[in-house]
Amino acid sequence: MAEDSELWDIICDQPFVLMKTIRELAVTVPKTRKEYNDADHKAIEKNFRANNILVCGIRPDEYNMISACQSDNEIWEALQTTHEGTTQVKHSKIDMLTNEYELFRMKNDESIQDMHTLFTSIINELHYVGEIIPSNKFIMKILSALPSSWESKVNTITEAKDLQRLTIDELIGTMKTYEMKK
Repeated sequence: MAEDSELWDIICDQPFVLMKTIRELAVTVPKTRKEYNDADHKAIEKNFRANNILVCGIRPDEYNMISACQSDNEIWEALQTTHEGTTQVKHSKIDMLTNEYELFRMKNDESIQDMHTLFTSIINELHYVGEIIPSNKFIMKILSALPSSWESKVNTITEAKDLQRLTIDELIGTMKTYEMKK
C-alpha cells in the first residue's frame, strides 16, 4: 500500500530526480547514470512503474495525445484535461447537468426502470463532477418528476412513508410493483 502511495505521489507531483551536490561550486546537479547507487535505481524504477501504470491504462487512440509528455505529472494533467476538461468546461458541465436534473420529468410512455436509469445517470455524472445531492432530495425529485397519472401513488407514498428514511431502492421497488399492477 505504501508503494501505491509513492507511485501516486510521483504521478501527482513529479518524478524522482536524483541530484548530487558539487561542493566546490555549491550547486546541485542531476546525477549521471553511472553515479546511481541501489537506492537510486529503486527510485528510478518507481518512476518507470508510475509511467507504465498511466500508459498501460489508456486507450491506444489516447496514446498520441500523451506521447510527447516528459513526466508522469504531465501525462496525468493531459488526461485530466481531456476527460474532465478545464475549469471552465467543468463549470459548464455542472450547469448543464444541474439544469438537466432540475428539468427532469418522467415521460408518460416511459417505464419506472427506464426513468430510474436515466435519473441515476444524471446523478452519477453530477457526483463525478463534484456536485453531491443528498439522497432525500432524490426521493422528492423522483416523486415530483412523475406524470400526473401517478398522482394517487405519489400521495400514498408521501403519506405512508417517512421520506427522510426512505431509500431510493425502496421507492423504485414500490413504484415498480405499482406499475406492474397498473
